[in-house]
This record gives sequence, structure tokens and C-alpha cells, in this order.
Amino acid sequence: MSEAPSIPFAVVGGLREDYFITPDDEVHLRQLGGNAVYAAVGARLWADSVGLVARIGSNYPREWLPRLAERGLDTSGIVRDPGPLDNRTFYAYRTPEVRDDLNPAAHFARVGCPFPPALAGYATSTEGQTSRDQPGPLGVRASDVPAHYLQAHGFHLSPFDFSVQYSFPAWLRQQGVGTITCDPSVRFMLPELEADVAHILRHVDAFLPSEMETRGFFAEPLSDLWAAVEAFGALGAPVVVLKLGARGQYVYDTAGRRRWRVPAYPARVVDVTGAGDAYCGGFLVGFAQTGDPVEAAVRGCVTASLVVEGTGALYALDRAAELEARAAQVRAAVQPL
Repeated sequence: MSEAPSIPFAVVGGLREDYFITPDDEVHLRQLGGNAVYAAVGARLWADSVGLVARIGSNYPREWLPRLAERGLDTSGIVRDPGPLDNRTFYAYRTPEVRDDLNPAAHFARVGCPFPPALAGYATSTEGQTSRDQPGPLGVRASDVPAHYLQAHGFHLSPFDFSVQYSFPAWLRQQGVGTITCDPSVRFMLPELEADVAHILRHVDAFLPSEMETRGFFAEPLSDLWAAVEAFGALGAPVVVLKLGARGQYVYDTAGRRRWRVPAYPARVVDVTGAGDAYCGGFLVGFAQTGDPVEAAVRGCVTASLVVEGTGALYALDRAAELEARAAQVRAAVQPL
């Protein structure tokens, strides 16, 4: 029996069928997507291989798994259920950076395109993800993780079932995983769940929320985002990275009380889908390899810049030759605060 391949990094999250409308009103149907894929692509740009941990149904396109494997994404952590599962995602962009995930029928009518029968009955892509204790149909279990993945240098948890993000960090730490990063789901970033979020933060090495998730977590309106960043540190996160899209990132080292602003790379934005997820994948590899949150943020920033310049989950993998030049430009513009 041959040994399982070495997997240096792994991503936990969703594999999706994307149905979307671009800012230019182009319609794309049944495209390979999902936050786990985008995050894995972000990590793969900096690493030889990346494992995927996800659940799919019998209706998931079988030809997509070989496509992932061909690009250095290990699929042995993907569990296929015997029955169909709803892995559809819809979104329509109103501007290059603002998207609407609801009411697909209205958006298809707006662009003069027939409503696709495949979206009949669609409500949202995050149904069944709110329970802290019970994973939804697509939520992974610890038993889904291949044993050889637990030798990885690092794991990233993409926005996903609350039960997964709540339970996995402590479990992965018990398995000896060295670096654990988490991008939270907006579904549980709520003021009344502070104790649960604190539990997550105490078991990760870096917490990477967006501005929307951060503002949703605090009961009072935020006038100072740095105060929010420091509050996450006080709740237990050793490193906090607040992702601000085109405005860059705030990076905070809790133990040293050090702050940095890392600017966004001036990319030619075509499609921002998956940019935040890809950022997290690049950050994971950078942080695991260097232990430096600023270098990790630089790699995440550069990774995201490549993703937004094209359309499709695997697009950025063909742009790896540009990584170092872009990273040098971003490093030179980092601002210690």
C-alpha cells in the first residue's frame, strides 16, 4: 500500500456550484466555486499542495474533483454523501465590490436573462449553519479529516457551519496542528455570542474577520476599527487581521500590542469573488512558514490581488510568476503604527 501524500496545508470549508451575475451583467451558471476552493488556491500559490476538507452530495459535478487535483489541491478530504445536497450559491454584483446574495429571480429579470431552473427553490447558501452543536448537511465532522492531513503545518477554517468553527480549533490543536487560522461566518458574529466567539479565538493563531463581520459583532456602532481589533485580541486572539478590501488590512499582534497597516495591491478589479478567502489562504502559508503576521498579510494581499483580476476559482493559479514582484511592492508600503 502506498503512503498517503504529504499535505503541508489544509482548508476546511464549502465547495459550491456558483450562479452569478458580474458588474457588467454577464451571467455565469454552474461554475466551480466555494470558499474552501478560493482559500486553497490562495494557499496553493505559496505551497506545493493543499488539502481540502469539505462535504458534497451525489449531485456535485464529478468532473470538478479531477480539475482540483490537477492543480495541486488534494481531494482525499472531500466526503461525498450518497444522496444529493444543496451546494448552490447565487450572487449578483451591483458594483465591482458590492454584491447581493438574495432574490435571484429579480436579478435575472433585471439583465433580461431567463431564470435558470437549477435555482428553483433557492433561498440562501448558508441554510442550516447556525447551530453551535449540530453540523448542517454540508458541515464537516472531525472524522472526515484524513489522518495524514493532521501532519500539516497549518489549517485554515473558512466561513462555515458554526459548529465546525466552534469545535475544530480546539480539536486541531489537540491533534498537534501548528498553525490555525479562522475567517468567521457572519452568521455567528453577533454580540450575544461573545462567549462562543471568545472560545474560538482562544484556540486559533490568527483571526481574520472582514469589516462587515466586525461591525456586526459589536452592539454599539464602531467609530474606531482599531478598538474593535484590540477587543478581539483581548478576547483571546494572538493575531487579528481586519480585512478592509481595497483599503487594505489592519494587522495586530496582541502580545506585543503592535499595529501595522498593510495596503491593498493596486489590482485591476474584474471580479472580487473569493478575494477574502484567497487572502486567508496566502496568509496561512505565510504565517506558518515565517511566524511574521506582517509577511503573512503581505502574501495574503498579493494573493487576493491576483484573484480579483479574473473570473473563476482557479484563475489565479496561472499567475504565480507575479507573486514576488507584487509582494516586494506591498512590503515597501507597510506602515507600522
